[in-house]
Amino acid sequence: MNLTYCPRCNKLFAKGIREVCNSCVVEIEKEYERVAAFLKEHKGANIHEVSEATEVSVKQITKFIREGRVSTANLPNLSVPCEVCGLPIREGTMCDSCRAKLQRDVRNLQSQANLARQNILQDSKASKAFQIRDRH
Repeated sequence: MNLTYCPRCNKLFAKGIREVCNSCVVEIEKEYERVAAFLKEHKGANIHEVSEATEVSVKQITKFIREGRVSTANLPNLSVPCEVCGLPIREGTMCDSCRAKLQRDVRNLQSQANLARQNILQDSKASKAFQIRDRH
């Protein structure tokens, strides 16, 4: 059993599947219900208005959206910040621009790694050829 402190309420609990204690799980579900009920009646609200009206933190509402529990499809003003640049996005964790940059960076790193591997292979072959010539 892995005992740890709940990051939400700081109570000691046995960490299993969930990252928070059972009391906080119940509270999070109540928060979700308040957010969902508010959004049914106020489709034009932004995340700060939802937070103020429901007394649920922007961080928790953002988590509901990122988890897919709250869909922004029919909520035109509801967005969350891109985790990289902070621009408002409607889904996921990154805006299209940051995602494209990340993909470019990954491709560049892969190219550099492939080039490094090729150089190592060439150096290894040259070293072996030198050793063979040196013996004769």
